[in-house]
Amino acid sequence: MSTLKKLFPFSFGLSGDVIKLIISIIIYLVIGAVGGVIIGFLSGLAVIGWLFAIIGSLLGIYTLVGIVLAVLNFLKIV
Repeated sequence: MSTLKKLFPFSFGLSGDVIKLIISIIIYLVIGAVGGVIIGFLSGLAVIGWLFAIIGSLLGIYTLVGIVLAVLNFLKIV
């Protein structure tokens, strides 16, 4: 559990406040959107575009897991 708290710091900083949950979700969405736009431009490169496509997929998974953990932590399931 301590490893998850280190990897997803915004997910476990909630103390039962809906505003903090919404801010955490917005932060994860902004990280995903900005990273997606940057990696989208870089994935068009011919030689190493596949590497940036993989990194973009991992970033999408990170944001999805972060949002799910934030909601589960808010509901006190995790």
